[in-house]
Amino acid sequence: MPGFEIFGAEERKQVNEVLETGVLMRYGFDGMRNNHWKAKEFETAFAKRMGLEYCQLVSSGTAALTVALSSAGIGAGDEVIMPTFTFVASFESILALGAVPILVDIDDTLTLSPKAVEAAITSKTKCVMPVHMCGSMADLKALKTICEKHNLILLEDACQAIGGTYDGKPLGSYGDLGCFSFDYVKTITCGEGGAIITNNEKYALNADHYQDHGHDHVGKDRGAETHPFLGYNFRISELNAAVGVAQLNKLDEILKTQKQNYSILRKALETVEGVTFRRVPEGGVENYSFLNFFLPTEELTKKAHKALSEAGVDACFYWYTNNWHYINGWEHLRNLKSLGNLSSEVKNQMQDLNNTDFSKSDAVMSRTISSLIKIGWTEIQVSDRAEAMKNAINSILS
Repeated sequence: MPGFEIFGAEERKQVNEVLETGVLMRYGFDGMRNNHWKAKEFETAFAKRMGLEYCQLVSSGTAALTVALSSAGIGAGDEVIMPTFTFVASFESILALGAVPILVDIDDTLTLSPKAVEAAITSKTKCVMPVHMCGSMADLKALKTICEKHNLILLEDACQAIGGTYDGKPLGSYGDLGCFSFDYVKTITCGEGGAIITNNEKYALNADHYQDHGHDHVGKDRGAETHPFLGYNFRISELNAAVGVAQLNKLDEILKTQKQNYSILRKALETVEGVTFRRVPEGGVENYSFLNFFLPTEELTKKAHKALSEAGVDACFYWYTNNWHYINGWEHLRNLKSLGNLSSEVKNQMQDLNNTDFSKSDAVMSRTISSLIKIGWTEIQVSDRAEAMKNAINSILS
């Protein structure tokens, strides 16, 4: 991770095929295309890779979440349970629909705690959204049982976990809907882009319409298409999709390299007394895009993070003080700062996030460091990094 490390002739070939036709939009202009339909090609290949019937490409991972939620009928006042550790896009996509994000604690999987989820369910809950942060998954079996018990939608945000599996199924394919991001720093990239996958024909059709202004896509005259319902513009371009076509063909090799590099780093840190590792649920296989580990206390974790930086070990993240990924940094959400008026449902139903007890999440996140796994490292670079990480952390713990 990420896919931009291996841009090459394959991506250029796909993009050039689009540029030679001059048709950068995924819809229309049939006669000019020379039979190049990159978005359709990517959707077909990605659905097959994920083992599901349907894939809808969109302009970003945020758009994917928004379109997926809307395709399942989630709107104003509906509550969506999400974790305290994620990217801001999770709550942005919910709020964009007038729905209400309900934040709950994570556990040592770094994702949704099933106990916290069940405790947060109300009569207005419509969806549970586990976010497979840093390459690994939630306790999906437990979450699916909860969703079936309460008739809730299980929407997997697998934006950071493409290539991981659970119970033999690709992450994103276990729930009712799965979402992916193909932005510039994801495991495979389109530059910008996202995808929704599902086996539900109704959700797939809704997503197809909603992401393109509500167009029904019936016939070959775009101007004659009808609009079954309101939609918005979340389309992907042919240029972005073309990059994705090439990148998807590289996914297996990327995952293989990630696992190799991850294993070298993990083996080194396993020798450090006091270091423990993120729990991967039984039946799960992470995609090895991050090595996530815990230190005994918050104080030691902060010192270790600083020591890693001073040792020249880049791309190690202490999410607890990160403004993008943890509740502590989301002052704009906690105080509902918005350019315009938010819906009355959001104002009336939102938690008081400034006074909600997230101590269980704090206890996990304050002790967590995540090391990005790059695929462009040489064998020597990985070995040197492993030794530097081990020495830096030992200097704090010994």
